Amino acid sequence: MALITLVLLPLLGGLALVAGGRGLAAPVATRVGAALAGVTFLLAVVVAVTRPVVDRSWLPELGVRAHLGVDGIAIPLILLTALVGVLVTIHAMGEVPAGGSPATFVGSLLLVVGGALATFTARDIVLFFLAFELVLIPMWVLIRRFGDPHHPGARAEAGHRFVLYTAVGSTLMLVGILLLVSSAGSTDLGRLVEAGAALPHGRQLTIALLLVTGLAVKVPVFPLHTWLPSAHTIAPTAGSVLLAAILLKMGTYGLVRLPLALVPSGFAALAPWLAIAGVVGIVWGSLVCLVERDLKRLIAYSSVAHMGFVVLGLSTGTVAGLQAALYGNLAHGVISALLFVVVGGLKRRWGSVDLRRSWPALREIAPRRGFALILGLAAALGLPGLAGFWGEFLAVLAAWRPADVTQIPVFRTVAVIAAIGGALAAAYALRVARLLWVGDAVELADPAGVADAVEAVDPSGDGDGDSGQRGTGEGLDVEARGVEWMALSALGLATVLLGVLPWLVLGVMDPAVTALLGGAR
Repeated sequence: MALITLVLLPLLGGLALVAGGRGLAAPVATRVGAALAGVTFLLAVVVAVTRPVVDRSWLPELGVRAHLGVDGIAIPLILLTALVGVLVTIHAMGEVPAGGSPATFVGSLLLVVGGALATFTARDIVLFFLAFELVLIPMWVLIRRFGDPHHPGARAEAGHRFVLYTAVGSTLMLVGILLLVSSAGSTDLGRLVEAGAALPHGRQLTIALLLVTGLAVKVPVFPLHTWLPSAHTIAPTAGSVLLAAILLKMGTYGLVRLPLALVPSGFAALAPWLAIAGVVGIVWGSLVCLVERDLKRLIAYSSVAHMGFVVLGLSTGTVAGLQAALYGNLAHGVISALLFVVVGGLKRRWGSVDLRRSWPALREIAPRRGFALILGLAAALGLPGLAGFWGEFLAVLAAWRPADVTQIPVFRTVAVIAAIGGALAAAYALRVARLLWVGDAVELADPAGVADAVEAVDPSGDGDGDSGQRGTGEGLDVEARGVEWMALSALGLATVLLGVLPWLVLGVMDPAVTALLGGAR
């Protein structure tokens, strides 16, 4: 019952809030959402410890079963999803964006969490696909309804682009799944491991191409990434956190569960091309971050770069590479969530985070938020001792010794390029730190001038539509307090723990990773 309740509680709770909670006041809706998310997190811990299995008949005519289970690959992502669910619902207590009822907003957050948990626990490929697609609807609501109120046209465009790209990816993924099921004669992921590997190489290659391309949109992998920056820029803070910490992780998890595990021969043939695309994304995303003027959009492009390391690790076909990818997946979820909470708070109060302008030094006016920013930037550039280091370091190391020795020249070339791209992260991290942490000394000496700058960016003085600022200088108060500081503290602690205690996660993943790759290096 713990596993069933883990999946159904946020789904049914979110659906109830969306369908019947529109009359609820914001404090009531957010408290209900936080309570449901808290219980879900406790259930996630129970499931991670006990590892239960549910296997019941669902659609017997089609051979589809309600098969749920967990292993070392899924457990870290289940815990991450449940933790992020708690944080975004708590964050909603201090910020409910305009665009709809508070219950609809909180319900959409819970539906994303519930759909992701169903995806990570599904052991039937049809159930996996349905859960995967379920997440897209509430995510679209968060972007389209609750996105930046000052740019309704951009909000509509970002929502449409999100739907268009993900729908194309879903279609390709569905065709690949149907071809695999019809060829192997089963929908159970456990049975498909043997049946898929026994398929002819040509059939495996076709299935792998469909699955990899469809899931590459979800990750996203260069050049299929162009929907992500606009979605991140327009989405509310909680939406950006869910998008980066959960939805992107579902894409890489899908690459592991489907093409890598089920059609290994076909995936191995595509691996060099996938590695090249991942490395191009690393360099491209880092270069864009060096010139991007909108800080929220900059973090979105940095996600493209960091997910490139995840893709590189997956492509190596080794135990070390897969562990690097899964660890980098988890680390990026925590780091990106931390940065989006920091930047989302700045944008809500200042109305914009345009890096072309002079802003007051966060170290002076908001030391706690400034510290969280520096911690997130340091982790993002892969500083040893923080979460981002292990995934990126191990991915480059694994690329130096791929499973297929005939691909060594390609993988060693991309490993060198990836290392250079990783160094570029230090450049854009220092750029952001200089502009926001250090700030502008002239502006610091002239608070009225800073207030004028804030008003120039947001003439209405409304921030994100609910701050009530009128350019009086109150917008300078950007310090993290209350529930926002609670969220930043939890994410900051996770960033440090993942950096200094990597064995906690690697030890959980190792048996499942080794079994999935059949003992490969």
